[in-house]
Amino acid sequence: MRIDKYLWCIRYFKTRNIATEACKKGHVKINGDHVKPSKLVFNGEEVTVRKNQINYKFKVLDIPANRVGAKLVDLYRKDLTPESEFEKFELLKYSKDYYRKKGMGRPTKKDRRDLDGFQE
Repeated sequence: MRIDKYLWCIRYFKTRNIATEACKKGHVKINGDHVKPSKLVFNGEEVTVRKNQINYKFKVLDIPANRVGAKLVDLYRKDLTPESEFEKFELLKYSKDYYRKKGMGRPTKKDRRDLDGFQE
């Protein structure tokens, strides 16, 4: 089965087109090599997918005939993603919220003046 179709079947991507684009952009690796969307995937291969700034890593256990339900995904892959990847993502979320809260908009003149005074 093609890697783009496989990623769509095991629900890593919502549409097959998004999976294809991820392959073209180099976000998908099989056994450490960047692959094209048409690359065939086989049992026992390790796949790395970069999605939402997390490098998901899993091992292919079986090839599904078509798209599977969310509860059945673990029959077709074994998750090897280290916990440190999820911890990095949590830290990234906190670093984004550090300066301005979401929805606060652009910095005001007062914010800019405060920053200018802080830099001096």
